[in-house]
Parts: sequence; C-alpha cells; structure tokens
Amino acid sequence: MDINILLALQDFRNGAGAFLADFLSKMTFLGELNTTIVVMAIIYWGISKDFGAYLLMGWSGNRLVNGVLKVTACAYRPWIRDARIVPYGNSMTTATGYSFPSGHTMNAATLFGGGAVRKELPRMLRIALGILVVLVAFSRNYLGVHTPQDTLVGLLVGMLVMGLTVRLMNWVGAHPEKDVLVAGIGVALAVAVAVYAVVKPYPTDYDAEGKLLVDGARMANDTLKGVGWCCAFLVGWVLERRFVGFSTDIPMLQRVTRVTVGLLSYYAVSLILVPFVKGLLPGAAGTIGSCFVQILYVSFLFPWCAKHLEKNRRFGEG
Repeated sequence: MDINILLALQDFRNGAGAFLADFLSKMTFLGELNTTIVVMAIIYWGISKDFGAYLLMGWSGNRLVNGVLKVTACAYRPWIRDARIVPYGNSMTTATGYSFPSGHTMNAATLFGGGAVRKELPRMLRIALGILVVLVAFSRNYLGVHTPQDTLVGLLVGMLVMGLTVRLMNWVGAHPEKDVLVAGIGVALAVAVAVYAVVKPYPTDYDAEGKLLVDGARMANDTLKGVGWCCAFLVGWVLERRFVGFSTDIPMLQRVTRVTVGLLSYYAVSLILVPFVKGLLPGAAGTIGSCFVQILYVSFLFPWCAKHLEKNRRFGEG
C-alpha cells in the first residue's frame, strides 16, 4: 500500500509540473542535517541559550533513536523496493542510510516540533511550526524518497522525544547538580547503540546481476554519526554548564557579532578539522570522532572561546 501511495504521488507530480515539487524541495531542505545544526547553533549562541540547549538535547536523542530504528528495521529505500519509484531531481543525494524512519522528519520534529510543544510560545507561532513539521514530512513522500510509514513514525517518535525532552530539561533545571548523571546515562546509551550497530548482522540481498543491494555496514554510518553527535552534545553541555556559563542576555550588536564569528568558524571546523579527524581515525572511530568534534565545537568550544574573547575585549575597552 505504501508503494502505491508513492506511485500515485509520483503520477500527480509528473502531471502537475515542477512548481509544487520545487516548493516541497525547499521544505525538505528545512529538515536537512546541516540546516538543523546551523539553526540550533544560532539559537544557542545568540538568541536563547536555554532554548538552544533544549533543542540540541532533543536532537541528540532523536538522532540516537533514529539510528537504532534504522539499523533494526533495515528497511530499503522506496526505489530499491520498487524500480517504478523515481525520486524527484537530486533528492536521492540527501537520502542516506536505511529508509525507516525518516531522518529529515525527525530533524524537523526537533527544530520546529520542539517549538510547537512549548506552551510558553505564542499559539499562532506553535501552529506555524507544527505546519512546517508536516510539510517537511510530506515533502519526503512527494519527492519519492520515503514511504508514508517512514515519515509518520518519524513524526510521532520525533515529537514524543521532544515532549520527553521538555520534562527532562525542566527536571535538570530543578536539580542542576544532576546534569552529570543525565550526561553519563546518555553517553552509556550511545555507546551501547554504537556496539549494537557495529556487531549486528545486516540483510544481504542481491539484484538479478548478483550485486549487493544495500551495504549494511555503510548504512550503519548514520547510526554511528548519531552516536558521535549525541556524546559530543552531552559532554559539551556539562562542560559549558560547569566551566563556561556564557549568556545570551547581551546587546544585539554583540549577538550578531558572536553568531557571525561562530558560523564562520563552524564552517571552518566542518570543512577542515572534521574531515581531518575522520581520515585520521579508522572505520567507526573516524565516523564517531569526526561527528564528536563537530558538535563539541557547537556546544562547548565556541561558547568557551566567545566568552573569553568578549571578556578580554571588555577589559581592553575599559
């Protein structure tokens, strides 16, 4: 049934022209990994540290859950299951890993759904954020890269994780000394997920020419990335709370300057340091280590640098 729905959407897409497909391609961009990280970093560094930490915590959990579900279900992408499915444009380039559940949808559930479940936000804003989550999820179906069950489960699980994250962050707010406990449990779970992803067996199905349809070891990379990101945020979150304590309650010009420097340096880290670490370490260690560096920079290293640079600048002006 799920393939039939995608075929019906594909027929409509082919007949409707490129307008709607182009629009939904832009919607799917909102759920892409780099978009999610950059927007969360902007919020965390320059808009609201607490809200940004909440989003990063929920995203870390969602990436870990998504990784476990992907390597457990080992569901093939729609075009592998049925050759009649032809994804739109270059949509396949960002469709990595196994199909179930949708990572884009869970990213959107974090970034936009994370705001939609926060009752302190204005009602109309929460509704708009909820609509964005649905549009990102539907875009994955319309473009032909995910089945409805991939996106529906991704949406439900992603929103559940964000609802639980609200409770977790409120509990940590009431018990700030428990942050190390939370991080320790999270890192232990992430390590268990990494071991599971590396040692479990994967399907070995072949096409008519004897070619392996999907390399399970390569598909596990998405799960290992999630492990690296999750561990990095949890470690960086505790380090920032204990040794940095930066604030976003600063003048607007200082916020803009901080975010601009942060984004430029983040791209430098992503383009230079992350590939270096990945090449330096073999196999799974390279995947986990490079992703660890990427998010540790967002959660701890840049806030530490920003606080010290801004402090020295104030002393220099004084």
